[in-house]
Amino acid sequence: MEKVLILLGCPESPSQTPLALYTAHKLTKMGFDVTVASTPSAAKLLEVSDSEEFYVQKKVDLEKCLEDLEEKEYDLLVGFVHKDAAVSYFVTFYHILNTKSYAIVFEKDPELLEKFLDDLTENTDAILISARAYHNPTPLRVKIDKAFKELED
Repeated sequence: MEKVLILLGCPESPSQTPLALYTAHKLTKMGFDVTVASTPSAAKLLEVSDSEEFYVQKKVDLEKCLEDLEEKEYDLLVGFVHKDAAVSYFVTFYHILNTKSYAIVFEKDPELLEKFLDDLTENTDAILISARAYHNPTPLRVKIDKAFKELED
């Protein structure tokens, strides 16, 4: 079974938690062994939103995960990127893992969204899934479904 690591940073965007649960569930149904690495505040939101661990069974602290991370430890990296710090974390995990990667990039400010996309393009070869989003997760959900089609084949 292939292993996937999902990165969650600061949960200030309302779209992040439901999209993370959706993505984790989708990947689990596709046969992946899913682990979510997150900040403590994002972990708390996951615990409340998924109290019976229906969608996410494996969780780890983001900093602890980074300390122990080894190349090729995961077969797939999926990162939620909506801040400068999230860009930095994603790029760091990307270069350590050296594996297929998807960056789910979202921001309500179009200039910031473009900056995040530019930074990721300059520093990774990750597949970028992006939309102007903050409150409404639907545009990103549709793009996630489309991008993950290739994983199903």
